[in-house]
Amino acid sequence: MNSIGRIFKVTTFGESHGAAVGGIIDGMPAGINIDLERVQYELNRRRPGQSDIVTPRDEKDQVKILSGMFEGKTTGTPIGFIVENANQHSSDYENIRNTFRPSHADFTYTSKYGIRDHRGGGRSSARETISRVVAGAFARQALEQIGVSIYAYTSQVGNITLDNDYIKYNPELIETNDVRCPDLDIASQMHDLIAKIKAEGDTIGGVITGVIKGCPVGLGDPAFGKLHARIGEAMLSINAAKGFEYGMGFAGVGYRGSEMIDLFSNNNGEIRTTTNHSGGIQGGISNGEDIYFRVAFKPIATLLKEVETTDKDGNATILKAKGRHDPCVLPRAVPIVEAMAAIVILDAYLLNKTTHI
Repeated sequence: MNSIGRIFKVTTFGESHGAAVGGIIDGMPAGINIDLERVQYELNRRRPGQSDIVTPRDEKDQVKILSGMFEGKTTGTPIGFIVENANQHSSDYENIRNTFRPSHADFTYTSKYGIRDHRGGGRSSARETISRVVAGAFARQALEQIGVSIYAYTSQVGNITLDNDYIKYNPELIETNDVRCPDLDIASQMHDLIAKIKAEGDTIGGVITGVIKGCPVGLGDPAFGKLHARIGEAMLSINAAKGFEYGMGFAGVGYRGSEMIDLFSNNNGEIRTTTNHSGGIQGGISNGEDIYFRVAFKPIATLLKEVETTDKDGNATILKAKGRHDPCVLPRAVPIVEAMAAIVILDAYLLNKTTHI
């Protein structure tokens, strides 16, 4: 289960404090021009140490392409890549070698495998998402050729929240602040809250909103390949993700059906909907409207304060985490959400091309 996708298939490997993380992209269409500077740009958006409200781990996260490209184009063969780990402080984790951090994967990994890499969480570390961002950057550049664009932004931190209507916000403002929020006043409030929480040795969660524009009609498959289910699966595979909704989501249960249906209209010979409560997906298949969704992220479990726990033998103990950790995952998770959306949409597009002549 280290792979995602059926035609555009991504396999990731590596641990937080191993030599490198990396991946294999199989099924990438041939002849796609790839700007590797843009791939690196996406990694820079995810990398640690980029502001005062994220982990200070100093990793440059430079991607090295090993195969699958020639003279700037994809060849249709597997694309192999690695990103070396250069700034591990493995000694920071020695105090948890035999101790289970509450709400982490320590206990479950040990119970499942009988062994775990305690250094930075090993395979359960969010550092694994580097591979997803690289693959997503390739997928995005392929999707641009069919007019699909994807963006995401921080829409909630703690109890500070934006309106749920993504249309009200300018996506060009997302990268103008450390929180990656398109409302600059709200972004400042979010930044201050994260900084305050960090100073207290605590963490905070929030919500990321994702938007997919220009998605062709017809992506998604009955009955177990519904497009929203595939997007949801991808989002919930991201570390610290705890909830997913698309379209009106949970808010829609407070309305009547007569208020929620999306009526059809003839728009210059093209069938469109007059509203988009469905979030661009009906019957599990894209209908050509914007796909929009929200992903909830928990406050991460590593607290820089004393917490009660047990060791591997069940003895009660007190743990105070060391090392460098994010007080809030939202700012660095935005490019990960975009990457996972791109991976799913490109795979669904390629799969759709096989369903009819």
